[in-house]
Amino acid sequence: MKIIVVIKTKVNDLQSLPILYSFRRCPYAMRARLALYSSGRSVELREIILREKPPSMLQASPKGTVPVLILTDGQVVDESLDIVLYALGQSDPMNLLMPEQGTLDDAMSLIAENDGPFKSELDHYKYSNRYESVDKETSRQNASDFLFKLNDHLSENGPFLMGSKFSIADLAIFPFVRQFANVDFDWFEAQKWTKLISALDQFVSSPLFLSVMTKYPLWREGDAITVFGQESIKSD
Repeated sequence: MKIIVVIKTKVNDLQSLPILYSFRRCPYAMRARLALYSSGRSVELREIILREKPPSMLQASPKGTVPVLILTDGQVVDESLDIVLYALGQSDPMNLLMPEQGTLDDAMSLIAENDGPFKSELDHYKYSNRYESVDKETSRQNASDFLFKLNDHLSENGPFLMGSKFSIADLAIFPFVRQFANVDFDWFEAQKWTKLISALDQFVSSPLFLSVMTKYPLWREGDAITVFGQESIKSD
């Protein structure tokens, strides 16, 4: 696997590429990049910082969150899971939409639990100073219930959440497990979810994850185009 950066080219040369607004550390943007990279398709990557949202992104998606994918026909996809499903629906060479154990509906149900109750508790744990009447330790404990459930999935199914091969469930959920772990990594590694710890280590050291975590310069209007994808696109 290799990531591609086109440093100097003309915008007109790459009009056929979708545009992805992304923020490297955001777990929602991570899952979108993972899916796009896994699909084998290239996009024009626009790396932003959330305190300086480009007007072009806000025009496409006024809600102002990443990721935002603008397709070549102008259609805007601005929910991370929708981007995942769109990308893998276009091309899924790793068969991520076909879990080895369980069904796609089972995987989507687990993802929904991650995106709903777990993410809410994760936010309260990580950003407890932003919320009134929130107890950080209680939020951590509530979030831990889901992590133990994931650990049980790993025990039953194999080294991944849905069997012995990587699937959409791993792609969509592990960026958030990583975010939780990084709040207090020593505490996380001291817990009894040993299979989850091993799975997270495997995920963050995988070629796929490392490929989508390359650092890019911040994008500003008029900047050279950065192409994100598996295939090399060369320019003069």
